[in-house]
Amino acid sequence: MSTNKRDYVDIVYNEQDRPLTEYPDKLAGYLFNRYGLKPGQQFLDIGCGRGEFLRGFIRRGVQGYGVDRSRAAEKYCPGLVELKTADMEKDGLPFADNFFDVVYSKSVIEHFHYPERLVEEMYRILKPGGLAITLCPDWEFNYRIYFEDYTHRTPFMQASLRDIQLMHGFESVAVERFRQLPVLWEAGWLLPAAELTRLFAPGFLRPHSKWVRFSKEIMLLSSAIKPLTAPRKME
Repeated sequence: MSTNKRDYVDIVYNEQDRPLTEYPDKLAGYLFNRYGLKPGQQFLDIGCGRGEFLRGFIRRGVQGYGVDRSRAAEKYCPGLVELKTADMEKDGLPFADNFFDVVYSKSVIEHFHYPERLVEEMYRILKPGGLAITLCPDWEFNYRIYFEDYTHRTPFMQASLRDIQLMHGFESVAVERFRQLPVLWEAGWLLPAAELTRLFAPGFLRPHSKWVRFSKEIMLLSSAIKPLTAPRKME
């Protein structure tokens, strides 16, 4: 086995290739308001990386925890309650049962060979009534570029992201297609323009225009609730 493996966040998310932007804070604010999160809630960012999104939630008052293989969030995310490192697929999430009000992950579940392991752990560590927010690429709209990241393992579409959560005990699961363009969150009337861009803009423009890139690279946004009472097991 190679002993030369380097930190994924340091290599893939170095500041030269992936400079810091205002987007993580904008997305955190949008999700915080959309899902009615509250200051003081126990909040976990799974696969938090540099901690930019977690920092946005912390700024709005949550008690922020992170878990990742990297410790990069210690540098970028002041206000962390706790950062733990773990091989999440092998060892699970290193937190107690029924602890968090909200668990959040962005672009994480598709990196698992066995994503059901992650969903089971999310369910375990959430309090009854707790909320899971999950974002990942929509395979239908990303398949041509999906394996530009060689660590992608399991593609998801709307039905599969919904069903994996329903199968592992979550309820009120809602999955929608989501574009990472903040202007669309407030001005929904621009969605037809984004769709026309997706259909007709040349692919070579994607690296040079955020509007083109994020009109084409559609994500899935999921919310799911851990029920207040555990579902009955089948006999």
